[in-house]
Amino acid sequence: MEKVKLSVCIITYNEAENIRDCLESIKWADEIIVVDSLSNDRTIAICREFTDRIFQRPWPGYIEQKNFAIEQATQPWVLCLDADERLSPLAAEEVIHEVSHANNPCAGFISPRHSYYLGRWINHGGWYPDYKLRLFKRGKAQWGGKNPHDKLILDGKAQHLRGDILHMVYRDLSDQLKTVDSFSSIIARDWIREGKGFNPFALLFHPPVKFCETYIFKLGFLDGYPGLLISLVSSFYCFLKYAKLWELRKGNNP
Repeated sequence: MEKVKLSVCIITYNEAENIRDCLESIKWADEIIVVDSLSNDRTIAICREFTDRIFQRPWPGYIEQKNFAIEQATQPWVLCLDADERLSPLAAEEVIHEVSHANNPCAGFISPRHSYYLGRWINHGGWYPDYKLRLFKRGKAQWGGKNPHDKLILDGKAQHLRGDILHMVYRDLSDQLKTVDSFSSIIARDWIREGKGFNPFALLFHPPVKFCETYIFKLGFLDGYPGLLISLVSSFYCFLKYAKLWELRKGNNP
């Protein structure tokens, strides 16, 4: 297959379990850029089967690492994927079509992301369609937002694509809880730096509101037991952010 004038940017850290499927889904791209945070598993060995554009550097944060990755791109279009994501066949067809279209007026494209968790594709609870801007003209977007919840900020107009980005989101419940613990710590520390005060009403009321939002109003109950667990963990995540803010405010955690 002829290579498509596209740079695909991926950040990795110990992703040997996921990275091959991710790379297989975009191996037709002219350039694959991997920025690795000093993995100690087989991630790099697998990546070398697909590309020699591999950079290893210490972890500076999600936004900083992803911006470094897109700065290395040389092709007219850039696609950003996480190591636990891959393009569905329809998404790959759409990407190839759009980047091959001469004088495409769009600066970027937004795709639905479909997550697989606890043995099933999750279709409700705010998890699908989880629209993400991932494809853009080089120089027209950069990563922003607030760690760990980064997002691409586009300079120009975007259109929607139909094909799903497939997301192998967590290995199991323990993996999800590790992420929740890590992300809540990052957010609580950011709140401290911003001077955010602790509000006990937020600690008491935001978690149950979050559960009702995801499980009832966003129909998470239609995803069976996985939907219930997702809503419970989302509520717990909300609780942890405020609990850790209180902990840091009290000086109980150096």
